[in-house]
Amino acid sequence: MGDTMLNLWAALPEMFLAVAALALLMFGVFAGKDKAFRTVSWAAVVAMLVTAFLVIMGQGGPAFFGQFVADPFAQFCKVLILTGSALGIIMSIRYAERERMARFEFPILITLATVGMMAMVSATDMLSLYLGLELQSLALYVVAAIRRDTVRATESGLKYFVLGSIASGMLLYGMSMVYGFTGTTNFAVLAGVMAEGSLSVGTLVGLAFMFAGLCFKVSAVPFHMWTPDVYEGAPTPVTAFFAVAPKIAGLALFVRVAMGPFAGVVADWQQIIVLISILSMLVGAFAALRQENIKRLMAYSSIGHVGFALVGLAAGTQDGVQAILVYLGIYLVMNIGTFAVILCMRRNERMVEDIVDLSGLAKTKPMMAAVTAILMFSMAGIPPLAGFFGKFYVFKAAVDSGLITLAVIGLVTSVVSAYYYLRIIKVMYFDEPVEDFDRNGTEMNVIMAVATIVMLAFVFFPNPLTDSAAVAAAALFGN
Repeated sequence: MGDTMLNLWAALPEMFLAVAALALLMFGVFAGKDKAFRTVSWAAVVAMLVTAFLVIMGQGGPAFFGQFVADPFAQFCKVLILTGSALGIIMSIRYAERERMARFEFPILITLATVGMMAMVSATDMLSLYLGLELQSLALYVVAAIRRDTVRATESGLKYFVLGSIASGMLLYGMSMVYGFTGTTNFAVLAGVMAEGSLSVGTLVGLAFMFAGLCFKVSAVPFHMWTPDVYEGAPTPVTAFFAVAPKIAGLALFVRVAMGPFAGVVADWQQIIVLISILSMLVGAFAALRQENIKRLMAYSSIGHVGFALVGLAAGTQDGVQAILVYLGIYLVMNIGTFAVILCMRRNERMVEDIVDLSGLAKTKPMMAAVTAILMFSMAGIPPLAGFFGKFYVFKAAVDSGLITLAVIGLVTSVVSAYYYLRIIKVMYFDEPVEDFDRNGTEMNVIMAVATIVMLAFVFFPNPLTDSAAVAAAALFGN
């Protein structure tokens, strides 16, 4: 079907998940708050698995008269988003019941945020992009402050809401500037306008504002200030979800905007991405050195990882986009595994969050310590673990594009960041043990085991991820 058609089949996964969320909302209302949480949570996970199947098997092509597209790039990102969201809900079930925050609205809000993220990565018009982004953001503002009875969670939700509103305003202002100077909001038409000649000053200013709004969504420096506070203040399963699904959706949207309508003017925006990437890598590496709270450490770690992913975007090539997608796949598994470990840091039915609480873990829980060590080595980019290959691909794309200085800075910051990952391993293996952690839940053990196996096995079986990323990147470039 051409882009002049409605083609509802292309948006079938989004429609199914939206209807499922509304059906679960009705079920939760009539079933009663106490009984509904676990049922709604598992039903939301099943709905996401069905949606992932529909994404993989679904009919592609443009839809909604050129406002939406279901191409291999969107399919790849949607599968990662759905995986992250489903795992986020699974990881939250026991925690929510234990901490008396088992509200059935929680999995429904995550499901609606996921619908928004899926719409974002398929958007081929600024209007549909903004609708998806706001659907995601409005749900996430509530999720961040879901624990109304704690000051930290309420504060983190308020900070996220205020700064997120500013970022949305900047994005919208940038879009209006681009529309004002080009006369269109459609990505395909914009690409044609950009290919005709150089960028006007007004369009460039609009693009800078758009990039600023998108930088907030992926917590890239200098729009990262909300990240450590929200990560620390929000309940740990919410932090785990924030660290993966919205981050992947934001980066995918960043790539879609930069390499879609503005692919013809890479030279004009490349220096912006290079600067943001360098700043994110530096802040992620050096600010984390002083952190004692492991959730704040993970916040700065995620800022650093966004910097590494943006190295691939700065390359402005198909190989660079493929490198980003491979990096996001590996990042998803590393982060989910690490947050499963953090959720197991419980003592006497109470969560503990300081790095020193891991002291002597190798003696009290050797398997959990081994899993954590493998995940930390992978985060640091130590070969032959998957994290090394993620960084290798983005640095190679940068070098191939002549951005050798950027790749060198990335390498140096990667070495610096290795210090705080290795420090966690040192605390686990060489410090004297403190009181033992409580028994882990089955779900956490399974997630940690699978994440560890993936990190170890990637060196032998990289093709499923790299090949599908190559197909997704080629689709974005029309190949």
